[in-house]
Amino acid sequence: MLDKTKNRQETMKLFRAILALETEEECVNFFADLCTIKELGDMAQRLKAAEMLLEGKTYEQIVKTVKISTATISRINQCIQYGEGGYRTVIERLKNQQFKEEQ
Repeated sequence: MLDKTKNRQETMKLFRAILALETEEECVNFFADLCTIKELGDMAQRLKAAEMLLEGKTYEQIVKTVKISTATISRINQCIQYGEGGYRTVIERLKNQQFKEEQ
């Protein structure tokens, strides 16, 4: 997908910048500067919807909980089914991290 991006070098630099963040506070500060509150909220909603899809929840359940459109849920589902695996990777890592913290 990134090969089709107009500004691939700039996009890769953004990803390296994100990977350079060392703490949750640095991450909060960077994204607060980078994104609007709405953009951050939209991304958080998409992640929650992906998590719910992977748990087997229905579109109806997701709409009620996350308050996003079925079109957006469908797009997220397409990414989960046919995309690069990004949602699945992040969600599995977050669950593993939560499990370790609870031990």
